[in-house]
Amino acid sequence: MNIFRFVSENRAFLAAGFLLAFTSSYGQTYFISLFAGEIMMTFALSDGQWGAIYTVGTTLSALVMLGVGGLTDRFRVRAIAPVVIGGLAVSCLAMAALPGPALLVGVVFALRFFGQGMLSHLAVVAMARWFVATRGTALSVSAMGYGVGQAVLPLVFVGLIGVVYWQWLWVLAALLVLATLPFVAMLLRLERTPQSMAEDAQAAGMHGRHWTRGEMLRHPLFWFMVPLLFGPPAWGTALFFQQVHLTDVKGWDLAAYVALNPVLVVMATMATFASGWAIDRWGTGRIIPFYLLPYAAAFTVMAGAETLWGGALALMIFGLGAGMQATVPGAFWAEYYGTRHVGAIKAASVAIMVFGSAVGPGVTGWLIDRGLDFPDQMGMIVVYYLMAAVCAGVGIWRAGPLARAA
Repeated sequence: MNIFRFVSENRAFLAAGFLLAFTSSYGQTYFISLFAGEIMMTFALSDGQWGAIYTVGTTLSALVMLGVGGLTDRFRVRAIAPVVIGGLAVSCLAMAALPGPALLVGVVFALRFFGQGMLSHLAVVAMARWFVATRGTALSVSAMGYGVGQAVLPLVFVGLIGVVYWQWLWVLAALLVLATLPFVAMLLRLERTPQSMAEDAQAAGMHGRHWTRGEMLRHPLFWFMVPLLFGPPAWGTALFFQQVHLTDVKGWDLAAYVALNPVLVVMATMATFASGWAIDRWGTGRIIPFYLLPYAAAFTVMAGAETLWGGALALMIFGLGAGMQATVPGAFWAEYYGTRHVGAIKAASVAIMVFGSAVGPGVTGWLIDRGLDFPDQMGMIVVYYLMAAVCAGVGIWRAGPLARAA
């Protein structure tokens, strides 16, 4: 397959996926955490208190995702996206106008639900449903939106924090979010409904059938996959959430550390396209048992890094895992459980991932308040990744005969 011809022929849908992924940045941890120092200083919060607030707000968003995520099985992305984008813009304005810490949980909930939760969900479900034989490649292209957001926005906003009052930067974020609305509407003007696609563009999963979310939850493979789903958002989120604390402990300059993000993004982009190609060629089953290993290696390197060069190496390795995460889990659900109910199924996995992103900052912040610095916690995180990889491998191995029956 010629990647350039594929992108040209499908440019509208791919650009829509890219734009949805990029816009989710304003609800992602790496963006919100840029303001961690200002938020804690303004509202007199400790690391543990800020982490607890973030955990509660993000957990609430995970619970709501379980009920709302299935709407993508009934409605067009172009019908849902304006509501979600509008909600994210209002959430950014709410952060800008926050009068005190009492409402911070609600604002974090809204940012996480509309940004990390629903916009990311829409981007992945759209690619998984619109494309079948080229699903991995489509996910790779749309996932570049995450990478571009992570490479560009932290650099821009960290630079502006020094000269602009931080609340005004959230107003800017709201305006940037709203600016995407006309482009999304234009790109998706020819989108079909999920029901019409059900008749001619859906792919079955294991046993050659389409699984419902209830059936998936009763299947052992799902539970073997839970630690794998939970780990990257939990501890990867913590890595970005605690970047102010991490740079302080390491004695690094925050702006210099944030400037390393493009290095991470380059590696993630390469891994995204490589994993997308591998998915289209071999399927997700052969990739999943190995995709947590870069995370384990990255935290091992970061724990021992003494200079920014060591931090850069750790982020490069982390980017390999982040790139695979952009394609592998999203393709897995469609491949193993079919596409007819992929919205509801993916919503359950997103809820687990969002919950993981709630637990990571809370646990690490609590441990920091009790004297265990984040770098000292990384050995336990490495062990978790290795155990989760083994668990996923066992689950895939047990489901092998079922997968071959698809």
